[in-house]
Amino acid sequence: MRAILVVNPQATSTTAGGRDVLAHALASQVKLDVVETDYRGHAMAVARSAARDGIDLVVAHGGDGTVNEVVNGLLADADGDPSEIGQVPALGVVPGGSANVFARALGISADSFEATHQLLNALENDRSRRVGLGLADGHWFTFNSGLGWDADVVGRVAKRRGKQTTAGLYMRAAVRSYFRPPLGRPALTIRIPGEDPIEALTAFVSNTDPWSYLGERAIHLNPGCSFETGLGLFALSGLRLPTVFKHVRQALATKSNQRGRRLVRHDDLPVIRIDAAEPVNFQVDGDLVGQRTRVEFFSVPDALTVIV
Repeated sequence: MRAILVVNPQATSTTAGGRDVLAHALASQVKLDVVETDYRGHAMAVARSAARDGIDLVVAHGGDGTVNEVVNGLLADADGDPSEIGQVPALGVVPGGSANVFARALGISADSFEATHQLLNALENDRSRRVGLGLADGHWFTFNSGLGWDADVVGRVAKRRGKQTTAGLYMRAAVRSYFRPPLGRPALTIRIPGEDPIEALTAFVSNTDPWSYLGERAIHLNPGCSFETGLGLFALSGLRLPTVFKHVRQALATKSNQRGRRLVRHDDLPVIRIDAAEPVNFQVDGDLVGQRTRVEFFSVPDALTVIV
């Protein structure tokens, strides 16, 4: 088996020692090349080349941003068309970021040494899993995408990239974005199959659940959403403080079943279209993509093989 290890040395918890241990361990089972990324988009370029060269496995060692770049690189030649997905390398993940949402959703340990052991064991026993992905405006996402408040938060955090992206940093960004939204609160019109258009002020589109974590506490918005189902939609038509507090409390509950008259929620959708009255921030897997007035979200079943 030919494999490439893609390491983001700037990720929160990656170290030279951990990289060396991981590389040495992988090299005992596969023919391995190691690439350290040194610019935004580098991991995507490496993964795209790996897919074109017929590499069997690409292992991402970094945070969710690194994983997202690798996934988009592996599927780059599909040009955003699910029907064009051909034979692509399998994906392996060894967490090295601060949140590691995708890895946690797959049951991969947040400890890089334990995750390395899990990966080696899965390779030895030929164990893998097919996962569905989301596709939004040509961008593949593994766990979440969204428009509005959450994307505003992501944008604020991105401006502090020199700092460790802790739960506290996200909380402060959420509070600031709530009281001082950078682009205001343009109305969103949500269209889903078989239903009348719905008005909202912020929308989260999930590919799995939990959607994120507050420290070790999982945040549940769409408990019925998984890598084997369609997309989950969680949207709020009002953002008054009582509404926000109510749904934050429900999201942090162990077995959340979100309810509320301002809530629009579905757990298994094949497609979602969201139009904005004015440009709003748009994020994919916790990275700000830019501003949009329309985004279509598609669920793509069995898009990728993950070694796990």
